[in-house]
Amino acid sequence: MGRFLSLCVPVTAALVLQVSAATAEAQGRDYREIEFSELLPDADYQALSKPPAELADVAEGSLEDQIEAAVGVAVDKAAEPASEWDRALQSVNVRPEFNGQQIRIPGYVVPIEFDDEQVVKEFFLVPYYGACIHLPPPPPNQLILMQSSEGIKMDTIYDPYWVYGTIYTDVKTNEVATSAYRMTVDQIELYTGQ
Repeated sequence: MGRFLSLCVPVTAALVLQVSAATAEAQGRDYREIEFSELLPDADYQALSKPPAELADVAEGSLEDQIEAAVGVAVDKAAEPASEWDRALQSVNVRPEFNGQQIRIPGYVVPIEFDDEQVVKEFFLVPYYGACIHLPPPPPNQLILMQSSEGIKMDTIYDPYWVYGTIYTDVKTNEVATSAYRMTVDQIELYTGQ
């Protein structure tokens, strides 16, 4: 497996379990299995591997841990980030060698839109559960905008999934977030361990 980022330790460690490659082989495609940390350019990986000391003092689930606590705080987009950590948290830098590659990646679904049947066709795949509500949120180069013609029926957002498809280095911004990667989905399956 590739590099491991401390920002995602609690959940990524749970996602390292292996599943059979039979699904990918049955489709007649060769998907490269990757982890979210592999999508980070080296400078961003190094910066995110060294979080500020004060972050360790924020209790999970506390008011300070909630993204809502940061809402309304003015951000000067033209201002230089205060640290390498802050810069990396805003980074849209990508690993260009992934552009157009067929991959499979585990993660959690953050629906953007769903229909009355709870079928989600456009969503973000994120590296850890709670990425949409806890601070710090993942940087744009740790969010993948997923587009699926068939979609996935979502009864809960608590389950991890394997997503198979073609990834592109394509910055997209919508009302929810900015992602530095986009992926056309071939298949989605519930993540299961051995």
